[in-house]
Amino acid sequence: MSRIAIASDHAAVDLKTSLRDWLIELGHDVLDLGTATEASVDYPDFGYRLAAAVESGDAEKGIALCGSGIGIAIAVNRNPACRCALVSEPLSARLARSHNDANVIALGARLIGIEMAKACIETFLATAFLGGRHERRVEKLTNPVKEPA
Repeated sequence: MSRIAIASDHAAVDLKTSLRDWLIELGHDVLDLGTATEASVDYPDFGYRLAAAVESGDAEKGIALCGSGIGIAIAVNRNPACRCALVSEPLSARLARSHNDANVIALGARLIGIEMAKACIETFLATAFLGGRHERRVEKLTNPVKEPA
């Protein structure tokens, strides 16, 4: 089992709580980075908090949640240590891990139900990075070049 950081804004707090509890039941060590209520907050703050936990090694992987998943994914991806993919079904979760070595997934609470969210997370956590031809591409995500080849 791995240490997973999870964070959300107010629009996704109910989904976050349900997913956190489910992950704990499965035996994962979960780092809940908030928010804890439906009071309005700014999703970038929680995306940055999650990204910092992944960068520092406090968490191996992350789950970022907001209403659409888009805003918090953008915030997480501001940190070069993170490769956050917005996913909506297990295939995109599998490809995010196997091809892009994503270490964070984002889900939109207003767009995805609890069972589909669980299916995405299960796939994300169970899928390994394939490496090989994908390694040089992931390296370019981590260390961008000014002029593409």
